[in-house]
Amino acid sequence: MKNNIHRFTLTALAAFGALAAAGAVQAQNVTLYGVIDTGIETVSNTAAGGTLTRMPSNTGIFASRWGMRGKEDLGGGLAAVFTLESGFSPDTGAMGQGGRLFGRQALVGLSGDWGAVTLGRQYSMLYWSMMDADIVGPSVFGVGSLDAYVPNSRHDNAIVYRGKFDALSVGASYSLGRDTVNAGPSPVGTNCPGESGSDAQACRAWSLMAKYDTASWGAALAYDLQHGRTLTSATDTVFGGLTSSDKTDARLSVNGYAKFGDAKLAAGLIRRDNDGSATRPKSNLWYVGASYALSPAWTVDGTVARLAYKDVSNADSTLVAVRALYKLSKRTTVYGQLGHISNQSAVAVSVSGGATGSNPALGGSQTGTMVGINHAF
Repeated sequence: MKNNIHRFTLTALAAFGALAAAGAVQAQNVTLYGVIDTGIETVSNTAAGGTLTRMPSNTGIFASRWGMRGKEDLGGGLAAVFTLESGFSPDTGAMGQGGRLFGRQALVGLSGDWGAVTLGRQYSMLYWSMMDADIVGPSVFGVGSLDAYVPNSRHDNAIVYRGKFDALSVGASYSLGRDTVNAGPSPVGTNCPGESGSDAQACRAWSLMAKYDTASWGAALAYDLQHGRTLTSATDTVFGGLTSSDKTDARLSVNGYAKFGDAKLAAGLIRRDNDGSATRPKSNLWYVGASYALSPAWTVDGTVARLAYKDVSNADSTLVAVRALYKLSKRTTVYGQLGHISNQSAVAVSVSGGATGSNPALGGSQTGTMVGINHAF
């Protein structure tokens, strides 16, 4: 009888342990997700001569990535959250964002009805403020061709707060050292690690956002500021010309959008004050976009953007892009897009933000085309 009681007790304890373990698993939800987006691009009138045909690393709808996100219920409305997101180039399989393993996002924090506080490598508020107004987004022909920081607005070592209260979203970020990778000259690795005991201001960055969204319209305001650092030797470099911690690169963004049935219109302005440029410190980047759903499967969209420098002659660039998307399924979309850029005589901006090496000669105009496929999982 005693042995039977012992066996019953052990069985009950094992069952209780299994139920507790199952409850622990259910309390933490982890999702694996990703996007693969690639295609074939042509860019005319390159400085090297002729037309360039390639498979760019950044493509038509969203940049390729894979990641994991999770949430654990801690009780009382509090939860632990994390995101690990790795960007990669489908043309070569290489890791993106300057070779980082989780270069798009790497964060952990706590969330509740009051919002979320997270620590790690994260988007700045400039990114979140433009989510709905930049209709073509990080397309190969888009606002990122005129300002490469826009699709790369992330900071290392960042403390971020974001909260949503009915229609109002607010956010703030502060980075102790905005960019530890040296991939320059490139916005994905500017060699500004900060966290210096001798210069507390070096490579700091911060941003703020307020965003209001309804079912039919929305508007957003954001400010993003980055500090540089003092160079330590004749061979030391920091991308962007911010060669002391007193120098800053600041962007003020204001935008809005409205929906009319199957149509959407949006517009925005990014005002930039850049101490890193001695000749073109102030600029305005205007953009206007529209999209229309022809059917549940077909969508057409496009943007017109202009980068104009204040008090600088013959240095403006105007980009026009149109795109058609066809959904083969909920997760698979094929697309085609056309872009054109007109440069004034003092600048040589490429129509394509897909990869380096496609710029025209000074004052040159370019046309780009691309067809591709996007699959989400």
